[in-house]
Amino acid sequence: MESKLRVEVLDFTDNALALIYAACRQCYSAGFAGDIAVESSKDPQKQADFVRQVAAAGHESPLEHVKCTFAIGGVSRALTHQLVRHRLASYSQQSQRYVKASPFEYIVPPSIDTDADMRAMYIETMDRIQDSYDRLTQAFADKGIKGERANQDARYVLPQAAASSIVVTMNCRELIHFFGERCCSRAQWEIRNVADKMLEQCRQRLPAVFEGAGPKCLNLGFCPEGEKFTCGRMPAKQTMKHEC
Repeated sequence: MESKLRVEVLDFTDNALALIYAACRQCYSAGFAGDIAVESSKDPQKQADFVRQVAAAGHESPLEHVKCTFAIGGVSRALTHQLVRHRLASYSQQSQRYVKASPFEYIVPPSIDTDADMRAMYIETMDRIQDSYDRLTQAFADKGIKGERANQDARYVLPQAAASSIVVTMNCRELIHFFGERCCSRAQWEIRNVADKMLEQCRQRLPAVFEGAGPKCLNLGFCPEGEKFTCGRMPAKQTMKHEC
């Protein structure tokens, strides 16, 4: 059966703005961060303005003290293989060994979903894979092999389209990097959809940090992908004139 995308925040660091403010001020103050945090709590707008300037200036190490944990569901294994390449993060993913895929849910790419013939072919393929998986697990059961011992080998026939759920934790600095890469129009459509939803929720909770986050070209002022790959939203770096 088809699966639908879900992205929800499970946890966001409490007093995130005050924490970033105190951490950054500690870098330039002879005072103690604990006292700075107490004093600054009286003026949240001052905190927001300061953190906004810090983030815009690229002073990103204080952002590492704040983290966000997301529950992400209704995504393909193709998506999670891309996601876990972001190494400064923690992941807990649904296991195909311990969770039996009967029935398994799957993702239908938009390019296939909007073409009736391709969609029918795709669904038929998923149904055949499900049948193969079920017959394999039954064959294992006939031999007295059940549970994860059967699932761990039967899962080899499952497609990259198979839906999965994953819990992801990243600090703010890594999130900004993630959004710079994955909100880009050249990113694969599924991970871009996930990144856009994650960014939307981060902006709601911490706008001083995330209001300027998004595709890296927006902050750079040019497309770093080169003339061959640019989407045209920003000029390619090679076409820009440099002033001495």
